[in-house]
Amino acid sequence: MGLQLGDLVPRKAVEFKDLNGKVVAVDAFNAIYQFLSSIRQPDGTPLMDNNGKTTSHLSGLFYRNISLMAEGLKLVYVFDGEYHELKGKTHEKRKESRDKMAEGFKTALEEEDLEGMSKYARSSERLDAEKVAESKELLEAMGIAVVEAPGEGEMQAAHLVNIGEAYAVGSQDYDAVAVGGKRLIQNLTLSRKRKLPGGSFVYISPEILEYEKVLGSLELDRDQLICLAILVGTDFNPGGVTGIGPKKALTLVRTKKYPVAIFGELEEEGRLDFDWKEVFEIFKKPNVKDVKVSFPKLDEEKIKEILVEWPDFSEDRVYNQLEKLRGAKRKGDQQTLF
Repeated sequence: MGLQLGDLVPRKAVEFKDLNGKVVAVDAFNAIYQFLSSIRQPDGTPLMDNNGKTTSHLSGLFYRNISLMAEGLKLVYVFDGEYHELKGKTHEKRKESRDKMAEGFKTALEEEDLEGMSKYARSSERLDAEKVAESKELLEAMGIAVVEAPGEGEMQAAHLVNIGEAYAVGSQDYDAVAVGGKRLIQNLTLSRKRKLPGGSFVYISPEILEYEKVLGSLELDRDQLICLAILVGTDFNPGGVTGIGPKKALTLVRTKKYPVAIFGELEEEGRLDFDWKEVFEIFKKPNVKDVKVSFPKLDEEKIKEILVEWPDFSEDRVYNQLEKLRGAKRKGDQQTLF
């Protein structure tokens, strides 16, 4: 959902050795979108097979997850289920944005503008049902658990952490914190190096946010944190309240303290164009279910079928990675949950 809380919440860098043996529940849509937008050719177009079908998502899922599993992590990918009707506005805005970017890419292509093509292509890719199905098939063949959420994937991932089925949520967004997820790890599925202007690189470290420390640092309770999220904007009330940024929102929540007081005055001023109580209830009582996570067996033949025989991946590279995956899976199977 992209809650704008980045400058407010405390975090700390974590090394991969500290995550050895841990189960991480990954927000699947969040991660796959990252792969679709970041794994690109120089002109911005995604990786494709000989038939023109996008394979960026499969490449990201295969190579990045093997790297994580080689570090000793056990992965659960949690997919979105049915989205709440309030999320319709967000989907409409995202579609409008993608359509606009697609038009920009078309113009840049006609003008042979490589920089423009790269810029627009990264934001125009869609995650459709076919890509979701392909992703699930590959993940399960890799021995990675797949969970279907009844609602929001990240909320379900947070629930898995809270019932002891996972150690932390892996996502770039902050929704897991807003619904009370004990731990959130960011930068997990990103490339560990980012290129800077001039050709140099900077290392991107995974960072962990812990719910109780977030509450303590912000001096808020659970209900107040949800109010803060609503004020700055969620997928259920995109844009939040006009004129209220993260810092102003934090001051307002600390001053008014209670949800009714926080939003009552804004209602009287006519500044709310959404039902805050309905949004509050979504975060207070998220649509989640109890799930016992089970990890499927590694299916190398299925992986070969998916990656080698169809999208024309490098056969030698896939086979080399399978050897690495085999060792990582064996190592993970020997470890306890925590």
